[in-house]
Amino acid sequence: MPVSDTSESAGGEPDRVHGSATEPMVSPDVEAVIERWNPQGMALLRAVPESGAASVVTMIGPDDVNTTLLRTELTRFEPRIALSDPVSDASATRALSMPGAAASMVALILLDAGTTVGVDLLDLIGALRADGSVLVLAMNGVHSYQDWRIVLERDRELLAARGITDVDIVPVSARLATAARTKGDAGLLDRSGLAALHLRLTAAASGTTATRGDRLAAVTRRVLADTRARVTEQMEALRAGEDVARLRQERATLLAGRDGGRATAMSALRGGLHLARVDLMTDVGARTRTLHTTARAEVDRLRPAAIRGYPDRLQHAVVELTGALDHAIDHRLAELGAQIEDADRLPARRRDPAPPVGPDPEPRHRGAEDHLMIALGASAGVGLGRLAMAPLSLVPALDIASVPLTLLVGAGAAAWVVRARGQVADRAHFRQWIADAVVNIKAHLEQRVATALVEAETDLADHVVRASTARTVEVDRRISELETELRRIAANQPGQLAACERDIRTLDHWISVVETRAGMGTR
Repeated sequence: MPVSDTSESAGGEPDRVHGSATEPMVSPDVEAVIERWNPQGMALLRAVPESGAASVVTMIGPDDVNTTLLRTELTRFEPRIALSDPVSDASATRALSMPGAAASMVALILLDAGTTVGVDLLDLIGALRADGSVLVLAMNGVHSYQDWRIVLERDRELLAARGITDVDIVPVSARLATAARTKGDAGLLDRSGLAALHLRLTAAASGTTATRGDRLAAVTRRVLADTRARVTEQMEALRAGEDVARLRQERATLLAGRDGGRATAMSALRGGLHLARVDLMTDVGARTRTLHTTARAEVDRLRPAAIRGYPDRLQHAVVELTGALDHAIDHRLAELGAQIEDADRLPARRRDPAPPVGPDPEPRHRGAEDHLMIALGASAGVGLGRLAMAPLSLVPALDIASVPLTLLVGAGAAAWVVRARGQVADRAHFRQWIADAVVNIKAHLEQRVATALVEAETDLADHVVRASTARTVEVDRRISELETELRRIAANQPGQLAACERDIRTLDHWISVVETRAGMGTR
């Protein structure tokens, strides 16, 4: 609400009050007070001498709850506008089409706030304008639709396409007007649009000159009383310190979050990093175990000659595993960055090459076990040879010939046992090398995860600090503005109260003058 900073004369000149219907009933100083506190009322005072008492206004719109509530709220304004019962646009169109119909009238056409105006209603508006009718367009029930402004602009475009540019649409909400009347909130009443619609109807309606004086007096009393109520409301708000309490509450809220959300953001960042570290380390363990199991199975299936080339195949598998792990790391870091404002501007993560599997396995050194296996293989071979040549020993002539054959079979069996045992030992030696290589690979991958998380923590923490510092500066600036505003209100409050009291005295004086003159006119 505006507050007058200049003194107003409480005792205006009575000779400035005129009985003429075309001259103002209040002095210019009172007009200035009304203009400051109640612009809609001042516009109504200017409109009443031109229009006089309202004739019956034909209401074209749906006969529903919103229309009934709108009519009820309009009857609370002065001068009262006589509204007809709601007439549908189809009925109005049929009435215009009847021969000899008197189409010239004042019409209030209600538009739907949820849908754009239809072709039939546009045709009716064009026909009424062509017959000289005065039209007032209102969009009722805007409180029920969030996109009513889009519908309003579309309706204006459709009217402009028909060449109707001098008739504007007034958005109104009778429910907001009811709430404003219940709460005594003049600002909410202005936002409801009812006062603006009443002003349009008053200016559009016509009446007889004989009743204009009484009508102007009634409207003047209503406007003066409404203006006085607005000044009184502002005085009560100043004395209650509502603005001061609101500003102090805002300042307390800002002081509570003065760190710019740094503590909350850092706590969330640390929690997210810890969870990411646990998940990624678990993923590394699972992937390396799978790699070890797969490698052992492949070694068992390979031919002895192909085992020597397996390190290259293992290195290729490690490169693929590292790429998959890098993708998982990037995904988790992206999730962490999404929780922080403007984190997409952080530098890209540095990627190292895949870890090597290490040097190739050394040749297996022969030891006591190998010599023992040679002896055991020879012994077993001789025994097998004697067993195989036993039938020949039954023939005396072949007994001596069986000895070389026994030794030959024994040597072959011993060579096979030694060779088979060597292959088994080589495979065991290679499996041990794979186990050692996988352990080394796991250590490198865990270090890779830890390095990526540490770098991300450094970048994200730095971003959080810089962002929170910027917000802290903004909060401090806002707190400084609030403190300046509080000091200004404390300094200006006595003057504002004095100005409000002067306006109250001015309005009270002119209310009594208007009532006295109205009483004289009645007598």
